[in-house]
Amino acid sequence: MTAIPYQVSAMLRTYGRQVTTARRLARFRRSLQPVDDEQSQISREAKRRELVGRVAAEIVENCIVAGSDTPVVEELKAELEEELGFPVVFAYPPEEQEMQIFRKDPGREAVPLVGEAKAAAMRRLWELALEKVDATML
Repeated sequence: MTAIPYQVSAMLRTYGRQVTTARRLARFRRSLQPVDDEQSQISREAKRRELVGRVAAEIVENCIVAGSDTPVVEELKAELEEELGFPVVFAYPPEEQEMQIFRKDPGREAVPLVGEAKAAAMRRLWELALEKVDATML
């Protein structure tokens, strides 16, 4: 068997490129891995908190106002109404930019919550949404 010098050099050149590429990939993979497990755990927790916050915001801003009948939304509304002590209605009035919470008493017209009462109700709604989403998310 005779080896032609051109074929040998071409083979070695190809092999050299493959080794160089493999080294680059190995360095790249090492750079993507966290330095230690604690850093990785913090990163996962931060990503989870961010995702929980986004889902909770979606529920509060859209699903509750739209009257969605999902179990999560129904539970949130029921818990909030139980804590507040009266039924509530969520709406975006045409002239308002923010979601409004209305107190709905039987036989009476809906009265909007204002000031500290509205802020406390919104804060509690947000806390309940975060808790509920965090508990139900895998």
